[in-house]
Amino acid sequence: MADYLHLPHRDQEGNFNVVVESPRGSGVKFKYDFERDAFVFQRALPVGIAYPFDWGFIAGTRAPDGDPLDAMVIHDATSWPGALIPARAVGILCVTQKGARGRRERNDRVILVPTTSDRYADVADVPQRLRAELERFFKVTSRSEKEIEIVGWQDGHFAEKAVDDVARKRTTNPLSERGTG
Repeated sequence: MADYLHLPHRDQEGNFNVVVESPRGSGVKFKYDFERDAFVFQRALPVGIAYPFDWGFIAGTRAPDGDPLDAMVIHDATSWPGALIPARAVGILCVTQKGARGRRERNDRVILVPTTSDRYADVADVPQRLRAELERFFKVTSRSEKEIEIVGWQDGHFAEKAVDDVARKRTTNPLSERGTG
């Protein structure tokens, strides 16, 4: 298995390292378990719903919710859990959710494209309809106890800076931060 725990957030060319958890077309949410070094079935999506694009995380990051930064890679192919996609950020969908203590916390979704794609240069290039569909997808697939709220979209420059800032703050082993489970 790959050493996802120690991957940097960027590769040598400066691209983001995105690890796929649930590939495009999957009706199952997988989550990488750092302690077991395995992709674990987390839950089935609602009937008739599937991931529209590859879903995973940006390596080397730790978001305020304790997990790596969520990432969706927009492209036409289907990959598999564990695939590493060199990607560039086109934007962030800013989201809040109900946290463990009942307070709202950020749980943004970084939206990227593979570095080999010239489909979108920035979130402004992503059609409004697709952005609205992604918002609906995230609302439908989030568990009801999270009560997510869409805050809005930010551009690729904002996304790049936000990911780099989060990666800089990560200085400890994620297993020691979260304990077991």
